[in-house]
Amino acid sequence: MEALIVLLPGDGIGPEVIAGARRVLERVAGRFGHRFDFREEMIGGGAIDAVGEPLPESAIVSCKAADAVLLGAVGGPKWSDPNAKIRPEQGLLELRSTLGVYANIRPVTIYPELAGASPLKPEILAGVDLLVVRELTGGIYFGEKSRDDRSASDLCTYTVEEIERIVRVAARTASKRRGKLCSVDKANVLETSRLWRDVTDRLVASEFPGIELETLLVDAAAMHLLSRPAEFDVIVTENMFGDILTDEASMLAGSLGMLPSASIGDGKAGLYEPIHGSAPDIAGAGLANPCAAIASAAMLLRHSLGLDAEAAAVEKAIADAVGDGARTADIAAEGETPLSTAAMTDEIIRRLS
Repeated sequence: MEALIVLLPGDGIGPEVIAGARRVLERVAGRFGHRFDFREEMIGGGAIDAVGEPLPESAIVSCKAADAVLLGAVGGPKWSDPNAKIRPEQGLLELRSTLGVYANIRPVTIYPELAGASPLKPEILAGVDLLVVRELTGGIYFGEKSRDDRSASDLCTYTVEEIERIVRVAARTASKRRGKLCSVDKANVLETSRLWRDVTDRLVASEFPGIELETLLVDAAAMHLLSRPAEFDVIVTENMFGDILTDEASMLAGSLGMLPSASIGDGKAGLYEPIHGSAPDIAGAGLANPCAAIASAAMLLRHSLGLDAEAAAVEKAIADAVGDGARTADIAAEGETPLSTAAMTDEIIRRLS
């Protein structure tokens, strides 16, 4: 297979973890007989500094032509003023809209060897294997915004079609897993959530009768994610709720550095990124955990390129490295010697040989 993969290293630790993911993809190409062409573009704060905009036109053109896009992270203290007219996050929102990726998929799998890194008790984490499907291009983040000296507003809007397409993605995913789908809303307060619940109930009953559907209010879901996480299979929810719940769910794994994500739509080019931020405090120090970026590359292989065996090989290499004691600083226990970003990548690549 030949594929064009656009790399958007971004800010902070982004370039370091994307470099590791690229090395892994190059090893996959060599081992399995593929040809991956890489094109690097700018996004985020670095792009603002260089050309005055968070997503340059050249990056948009490259991403539209790509088979898949792999992103590091955007933002940092230098560009953190929420009142600034141009911000790094605008580039990410524009990229999602440009690619038409409306479904954000975030798996949360617990590595048994890392159970001690989580603030939760090991018995609560036993058997946790869940996946959150977050609607990505609608809701309050994309609604009409206004502000004057005395008030501000953000409009939250959803259409039936937007809800149907994300619920279908989640239900299809659940049908390939344990057959359980939890829809999260705030239907006791919000009109958009009442529409979300009505559409979800109707669609699952008519198109996926074999799926076991549970509905939770977002506050209850936030509580149950920490008290009974192993009971969840697939969670589907709207944009802002999903943004918050997925960061909460990341604590189950003990570190943001372990968790990948995929953003997909109806087109071929998905967007893949670790869920962690740019971590400017450790940028350039070789301390970043590359596992989330490498696992995101595995999701790229599976979802955009259809290379399931290759994706599984990468995921197994990560699990084997962790199982054999390879640790970066964020997942190292007291007394363990942490590996650098490059050394952790080496351990994973060695298990792909």
